[in-house]
Amino acid sequence: MLPHRGPGSKSKMKPVTEESNPKAKDIDRRSTIEIVRLINEEDKTVADAVSLVLDSVAAGVDLIVERLKSGGQLIYVGTGTSGRLGVLDASECRPTFGVSADLVRGVIAGGYDALHRSVEAAEDDPEQAARDLQSFGISSRDAVVGISASGNTPYTFGALEFAKKIGAATVVVSCNPDSRMARVAEVSISPVVGPEVIAGSSRMKAGTAQKMILNTLSTATMIRLGLVYGNRMSNLRATNEKLRRRACAILSEEAGINDEEALRMFDASRGDLRVALLMVRSGMSRDEAERVLDSYGGSLRRALDGLSQ
Repeated sequence: MLPHRGPGSKSKMKPVTEESNPKAKDIDRRSTIEIVRLINEEDKTVADAVSLVLDSVAAGVDLIVERLKSGGQLIYVGTGTSGRLGVLDASECRPTFGVSADLVRGVIAGGYDALHRSVEAAEDDPEQAARDLQSFGISSRDAVVGISASGNTPYTFGALEFAKKIGAATVVVSCNPDSRMARVAEVSISPVVGPEVIAGSSRMKAGTAQKMILNTLSTATMIRLGLVYGNRMSNLRATNEKLRRRACAILSEEAGINDEEALRMFDASRGDLRVALLMVRSGMSRDEAERVLDSYGGSLRRALDGLSQ
């Protein structure tokens, strides 16, 4: 529910992310240790703010899972810091959960250049957001998560409006519950972290809150899709030596075999940890394990539970 505005209230309120923090009024007069302590004290409040909106986070996860199970994609959209956080979270899903790079994608106003330098003017163009989403082949099967500290950024608002118009699921992650995006999205996730230590610098507490929420959205989604076994990255892709060692260590610990045998079975599975675990646990051949895994939608947990029944 949006805050009530009584008679005589302004029609357009300043977002809380733009307000001045009274605790930091004299921050430019403080010593270095006082500055960093104040920043740290303010950062401590972020997790508590996020904890108050977990029902909305869970609703966002369920909405995203529904669309991905139907063959859709998850698209993060944002500008500036918010856009960079979306691109970061999207890019981490492939190595962590072994999903296609097309399953979770990040769209940032200004494109690639905006990832490493300021392209602030790009955030004022809502029509460009629609064009950018179209270039990603967006459809009604997809879920779009708009990320904006204020919840009012024109580019991100335009993306959500377009997504809603074509029937895609819409979620907003902001730090202002009284925003335009909160009104248009199906699910609004809006932790109130309060004014920043440096007024308007939403890369700080607001950025931290957004990163926590995006991490939770993507991780919980992948768990619900069956791409985690226990708390293990069962679907990771061993694209370098570190990940290969991690995969073999997981196989060794979960299957109760030594490192040498784990490496042999991992190679025999053609580098698929889920298949290797099925082979060790059931005595199946690689081809048999692959067929069983496919029949359970790629979920190692469901495959093992099915075999034990």
